[in-house]
Amino acid sequence: KILWTLLVTILGYASSLPVGDDSICTAEELAKYSIIFTGKWSQTAFPKQYPLYRPPAQWSSMLGVTHSSDYSMWKKNEYASNGVRDFAEKGEAWVLMKEIEEAGEKIQSVHGIFSAPAISSGTGQTSTELEVHPRHPLVSFVVRIVPSPDWFVGVDSLNLCEGDHWMEEVSVDLFPYDAGTDSGFTFSSPNFATIPQDTVTEITCSSPSHPANSFYYPKLKILPPIAQVTMVKIKKNQPGLRPPYLNLPAKSNEVIDSV
Repeated sequence: KILWTLLVTILGYASSLPVGDDSICTAEELAKYSIIFTGKWSQTAFPKQYPLYRPPAQWSSMLGVTHSSDYSMWKKNEYASNGVRDFAEKGEAWVLMKEIEEAGEKIQSVHGIFSAPAISSGTGQTSTELEVHPRHPLVSFVVRIVPSPDWFVGVDSLNLCEGDHWMEEVSVDLFPYDAGTDSGFTFSSPNFATIPQDTVTEITCSSPSHPANSFYYPKLKILPPIAQVTMVKIKKNQPGLRPPYLNLPAKSNEVIDSV
């Protein structure tokens, strides 16, 4: 009886502890990262129904947030919010921005929002900077696949903190996701709302298992990554594009290259 009481007490204490990887982050106060998104959506890698015009293959702007485990922008196998639905279907960010703002005000779960410009082709790069905090070490973002019914790529709650330090560099291969709000099979499918709404699912070479699906490649074991994201920690003494580097005397292009 005593052992049982002790076990219940311990379990009760454990259940009251904060959950999530960010609860054990003891890194320095703040960290800044450069985030580089690289599109790999080429006709060579993804020849089936590759969009060449009206519109050609491209990427929307990136919308992301740094946050704690109390907030979730999107999750695999869970229902997309209205904001994620609008972004995945139409590239409209207003509702998603409002959801992020409300989460930050209510439960202090959001540290900052970041965005990066769109890419006008299937391949190319875009970048921006973000800031994380020991209580908000997680990064989430979405980038819409254009054209598509409701398809996107992104990361969900990627933790940049490892115990008492921030990771120096992280690279993640990205694969397409279906927001579960539109039932189109192809890049250029007309609007066909999914009723009732489905959960967010990863699109693979065999799922959805239908020959009409633009990503259906039955001879492949896995799809090649359609994009990649890299986050590099910015050193405190790294001035980026600002002076005084521009004022240093240079004998060659080395200084310009470093800037």
